[in-house]
Amino acid sequence: MKRSKSCTSLFVALILAAASVAAHAESLLDRVKQHGELVVGTEMQFAPFDFLENGQQVGFNKALFAAVGQIIGVKVRFIDLPWESVLPGLDAGKFDMVAGPLTVTKARMERYAFSLPIAEATDALLKRTGDGSLKTSADIAGKVVGAGKGSAQLEQLKSYAATLPKPPTIREYVDNNQAYADLATGRIVAVANSLTNIAYVAKQRPAVFSVVQPAFGAKVYFAYALRKDADSASLANAFNAALVALNENGTLATLQHKWLGVATAMPAEMPTPNY
Repeated sequence: MKRSKSCTSLFVALILAAASVAAHAESLLDRVKQHGELVVGTEMQFAPFDFLENGQQVGFNKALFAAVGQIIGVKVRFIDLPWESVLPGLDAGKFDMVAGPLTVTKARMERYAFSLPIAEATDALLKRTGDGSLKTSADIAGKVVGAGKGSAQLEQLKSYAATLPKPPTIREYVDNNQAYADLATGRIVAVANSLTNIAYVAKQRPAVFSVVQPAFGAKVYFAYALRKDADSASLANAFNAALVALNENGTLATLQHKWLGVATAMPAEMPTPNY
């Protein structure tokens, strides 16, 4: 029996509708598994998390993502970008998630989904070893200091600077290594970054750099970011399940000790940020 044009059109419309529903039902985790690859945006100038050694990526992020990838069953491919381009790239769908890691703030939690905490991110100052003018964080008053452009550490520094009797001049750096270079040559007196990052830098070059104690920032955590939508929720859940497994079997602590210098117990849930 010959099918009428109207019946044929209805049949095609139903097929297309079914295909559309199936496509929307497929989650980001499904697509990642189908491709066998998790694509991650990062900045490889953020030791000890992500940095280059002889032109090759090394650091905490590479090791942890490799362990997570084994559990999920995918390979991990990193895309290296200037930090101010990383979150816009995530928003534009150029990669599945962001390594960074990011300091978790109230404003960022409104816009992005986050993994469980992977390290502490409390803000502190790095100074030149032997600089007696910086005994405490408050001693940056009236001086020139630096921080990463677009970073949460920069925002913490600005807030802290506003409490000082004479606010410091703040220079913003696209590249943390350039900030450390300017510190070493005396162009600035301190660099604000997470205590984890600057402790690593000071450990590598103790004759040049030292950490100003105590840290001036509120206690906050580092985590990895994903888009805050239903499509990414499945990947976030799978990633967090893998982190829980790595925490329970001791892998997370081992990687923290190797790359960050100390293993710190991480909360099982994301604490509400202080700012």
